[in-house]
Amino acid sequence: MLVLITYDVNVTGAGGTRRLRHISKLCQDYGIRAQYSVFECEITPAQWVDLKSALLEAYDADLDSLRFYYLGSNWKRKVEHHGTKQTPDTLRDPLIL
Repeated sequence: MLVLITYDVNVTGAGGTRRLRHISKLCQDYGIRAQYSVFECEITPAQWVDLKSALLEAYDADLDSLRFYYLGSNWKRKVEHHGTKQTPDTLRDPLIL
């Protein structure tokens, strides 16, 4: 399934920069950065449970924002991209970390 994760972390307060880096690292472990604070994560339901739990622990609900968009397993018909920074097709292209 494909989940689009977006976040906005308040970095002006104490610990904001650390939270931003931590949330970004969690997303990078499971997906591909589509834009600065937007990740496309093609993951299993079990991986999603782990990732969502980790993200909800990492952010500050009073200062930050997380959004999850569930595009499912038939996501290719729902995503249209134009311009630079084409996202690799993780089903056909090997993902080398």
